[in-house]
Amino acid sequence: MALPKRKISKSRRGKRRSHQRVTLPSLSVCPQCNEPKLPHHVCPSCGHYKGRTVIEKEET
Repeated sequence: MALPKRKISKSRRGKRRSHQRVTLPSLSVCPQCNEPKLPHHVCPSCGHYKGRTVIEKEET
């Protein structure tokens, strides 16, 4: 079984793992209610998408 000849330093290990980080989702603002939402998705707070109502929400 193959084994490494030398110990991999913390900095070299970190350089290899630098692209594996978790990225935050990009958010856009809903033009109807100004709440943050995912782009190209129906707004979860008001139910609008592209200027029309897709999901009927009860307003409280």
